[in-house]
Amino acid sequence: MAIKIRLARGGSKKRPYYHIVVADARSPRDGRVIERIGAYNPMLPKEREDRVTFDVERVKHWLEVGAQPTDRVERFFDAAGLLKRTPKNNPNKGKPGAKALERLEEKKAAEEAAKEAAAAPAEEAQAEAPAEEAAAEEAKAE
Repeated sequence: MAIKIRLARGGSKKRPYYHIVVADARSPRDGRVIERIGAYNPMLPKEREDRVTFDVERVKHWLEVGAQPTDRVERFFDAAGLLKRTPKNNPNKGKPGAKALERLEEKKAAEEAAKEAAAAPAEEAQAEAPAEEAAAEEAKAE
């Protein structure tokens, strides 16, 4: 039987409150639990000590028995010094998806087209300017 130390949600709508529980990995999130060993209240400021509370002796017992904490619970235990959490690394998570890359390419193409369009009238204006000056000089001469 795989045992997990995880969060079980409580509280009302938009006011979450979590119990840190030991449960069978196959049981539902808020379903049957083996033991409640703590609580987590995310509504409290991070500086408050009672934001995360748990029974250290029971946590040590369940970790010795082989219970696996979830990532969030592992962070709590790491902050308390009960175990060492290895940081996760997913370099692909921050990369944009296919649609975002497509939009970026379209945006770059549109910017380049706008620059070319802006440059073309400027070149034409420069080419016309000497011709206009020559016409103006001829008009003065007459």
